[in-house]
Order: sequence, then structure tokens, then C-alpha cells
Amino acid sequence: MLKITEYTIEKLNDPFGILSGERFELFLDIEVPEEDELFSENGLYIRVLFAVEEQIGKLIKYDIFEKGNEVALEFDLEEDEEAMITDFCLKHLDEAMNN
Repeated sequence: MLKITEYTIEKLNDPFGILSGERFELFLDIEVPEEDELFSENGLYIRVLFAVEEQIGKLIKYDIFEKGNEVALEFDLEEDEEAMITDFCLKHLDEAMNN
């Protein structure tokens, strides 16, 4: 199971009003066990796009990156890991609203 060690969150602006709801971008530094196929000695982070529409939060998209390398890795998270990230995003939305 992955562990979130650090994060940043920012509310994205939609100056043209094209998108419904609110959008957020998060960068999550993660740790994974050495035996996990996703493991990297350089470390990993996930870029997450998260939306809130009508009081409902949804994970729109995520990409996993090796630190020091700006190429997205071709891995998908497990369902329970996606659920954990969704919960994490929901718990931290207020931080982006207050910035």
C-alpha cells in the first residue's frame, strides 16, 4: 500500500467558465514498499486532478512520476489506493480554498 508523505494542493481557475464545478491539482509524494513493482529508489509522486461538482468529489485523472523524471509511468493504482487518494483530496480541499 502506498503512503502519502508530502503534498501540495491548488485550486485551478477557469477564467472562461467552461468547466462546471471546481477543479484542484494536487502533487502527492508517495512511498511504496520495495517489493512493490512501482517502487523506485529515486522516489515517486502522483499528479492528481480532482473535481467537485454539486458537493460531490471525484478523482478525474492521475499520473505517477519518478522524481527527477518528468515522464509519466505506465502504472494504474489499485482500487483501494484510488479510494485512499480520493479521501485524502476531500480532506484537504479546504486548504486550497483558503489560499
